[in-house]
Amino acid sequence: MQINFTKMSGAGNDFIVIDNMQGVISLDHEQIRAMCTRRTGIGADGLILIEAAENGDFRMKYHNADGFPGSMCGNGGRCAVYFAYLIGIRPAGTRYAFQAGPDRYEADVTGKESVRLHMNPPTDFRSDLQIGPWSCSYLHTGSPHTIVYTDDLDHMDVYAEGKTIRNRKDYFPEGTNVNFLEVTGPDSISVRTFERGVEDETLACGTGAVASALMSYRMGLVSASPIRVKVRSGDILEVGFNEQMDEIYLEGPAKTVYQGTITLQDN
Repeated sequence: MQINFTKMSGAGNDFIVIDNMQGVISLDHEQIRAMCTRRTGIGADGLILIEAAENGDFRMKYHNADGFPGSMCGNGGRCAVYFAYLIGIRPAGTRYAFQAGPDRYEADVTGKESVRLHMNPPTDFRSDLQIGPWSCSYLHTGSPHTIVYTDDLDHMDVYAEGKTIRNRKDYFPEGTNVNFLEVTGPDSISVRTFERGVEDETLACGTGAVASALMSYRMGLVSASPIRVKVRSGDILEVGFNEQMDEIYLEGPAKTVYQGTITLQDN
């Protein structure tokens, strides 16, 4: 089986994106894991199938790098919208609506390789969680996120500390993404994220950037919206929101890296 794919990057979060609007492609988790594995496969943080939807322009069917279905991915959503724009699912200059899991999202292509994704309101705010030496906060922005503040982000061992917190089943039965962040100004933060499903630090995390910005505002550590979020790749994501946090957007780059064809054994 030969599959055409597009490799995309959302601020360093990289994805394999496949047009499956005709519904002819079926991949099992081992095939997806092999495609996402670096050095021996294409290599990516996740795989996105663009499929037909009853309630929207398309459905984003997202899988983590481990091959299993994932929850909402903000940077993946932005890449999915730009891919839909490139293949002409909607006319230029119109707003996209798509399904991801049980939810519906809207987005705008705001420029060349730039997408603004309108996020759903966050849920399940928790603060003052003491996990080992870390004072943590938690919220759900389409995916679960734990927030840890530090004054020395550059020297943080994100892999080791993130893996430990991610696997605390007593706090997070379904696991959690872990964001380590440093406040760098009244409207700016820097974030590094350990992502579940990838099981490593990634160069960016969209829902993590949103979670980090909202929690920082809620705790009074930043004072303005939008908030500029610097991620590990060096790119800047912008998170804007109103006082009630029921109107939220995530904006940043969504770029095509290359296109190719991969041959898989039939499943």
